[in-house]
Amino acid sequence: MFMNVEDAISGKMATAHATIEGEVHELFYAKTGEATVEKNKVDVPILGKTNTPQRGSGWSGNGTLTVYYVTSVFRKLMLRYIKTGQDFWFDLMITNEQPGSATGKQTVIVKECNLDSLVIAKFDATTDDMLDEELPFTFGDVDMPDEFNTITGA
Repeated sequence: MFMNVEDAISGKMATAHATIEGEVHELFYAKTGEATVEKNKVDVPILGKTNTPQRGSGWSGNGTLTVYYVTSVFRKLMLRYIKTGQDFWFDLMITNEQPGSATGKQTVIVKECNLDSLVIAKFDATTDDMLDEELPFTFGDVDMPDEFNTITGA
């Protein structure tokens, strides 16, 4: 059995939206995005076992958005934080869907995102590449309102 080539998902077909203080921003200027969940584990030594089993004891979430350097939205919020101490959070919704694929679509909403760092100003006269910036963040919750279909292959 093999996967049908038309069921593969292209990352170029994704959509991404950020909900910031009640406003939905389409992130059409995003290049890449990724959110990762890491389980926290603790050792659970058990008498009579030579290994040390582990079990989950929580989790943490972090991610990175790479965007073209064409928006001031996040810089304005970071400036507000610098000047007043008022922090900000946002939700990030990423949908992957490939037209013609039996895989269907998956939508993940990464909630309570909070930026770790931000480029406040940038230039680069040494390259022909367009300016971009990485936005690392942490998050506190996740939902998945749409999930991929189970594919059967051929």
